[in-house]
Amino acid sequence: MASGSRSDSGVLPAPDEKARAVQGMFSAIAPRYDLLNHLLSLNIDRSWRRRAVDILLQGNHAQGRYLDACAGTMDLAVEIARRGATAIATDFAYPMLEAGQEKTQKLENLKTACGDALRLPFRDAEFNGAVVGFGVRNLASVTDGIRELARVLKPGGKLVILEFTTPQWQPFRALYMSYFKYALPTIGRLVSRHRSAYTYLPASVLQFPEPQQLASMMTNAGLKDVKWETRTGGVVAIHSGVK
Repeated sequence: MASGSRSDSGVLPAPDEKARAVQGMFSAIAPRYDLLNHLLSLNIDRSWRRRAVDILLQGNHAQGRYLDACAGTMDLAVEIARRGATAIATDFAYPMLEAGQEKTQKLENLKTACGDALRLPFRDAEFNGAVVGFGVRNLASVTDGIRELARVLKPGGKLVILEFTTPQWQPFRALYMSYFKYALPTIGRLVSRHRSAYTYLPASVLQFPEPQQLASMMTNAGLKDVKWETRTGGVVAIHSGVK
């Protein structure tokens, strides 16, 4: 299933409206974004991010420069910086970066820039690695986004993508999908006070490419040694590839 297409329920924006709609939506929910991430995932999202950074830094220079694209409230950038590397966090929804500022105190090796992942404000081959957590799915063009992220990597640099997927093993899949489609949007709407953001979430995940398809897109963007692993019974997948 292609990213960015309109779902049967009509909750996904049309491709030509997606960037503006996503920017507005995440700007609106920024104040409660972290709370909902931890609440809706039962706090397991912290371990997913740690694992993504493990993969990003494995075999790479810990003192290098790493990009956290679609950074949101900068949890991944903070994790990178705490391990000693320089982290640059970018997001085109400035209120998200603003909401995460408190986490960055005393981290002099973490910088922020408000920018679009489809038009990154960086030179070619500027970073030792890049990571995107739960952001590629929201891009107006997943293909263009992966190519742009590959552009700013140095030769040998690694791209890591942490993203939701859907469990395949029954009966866990049936239980999870019931929670994902019905309970999660209700909780999200009540806590975020946003009418559609947490209806958009499951709809966008269901329209996103399966792990094998995303791996093929990374390969087509010029990345090598593309692989992925799933976590928490297949709730998320972590992809990696090397330029």
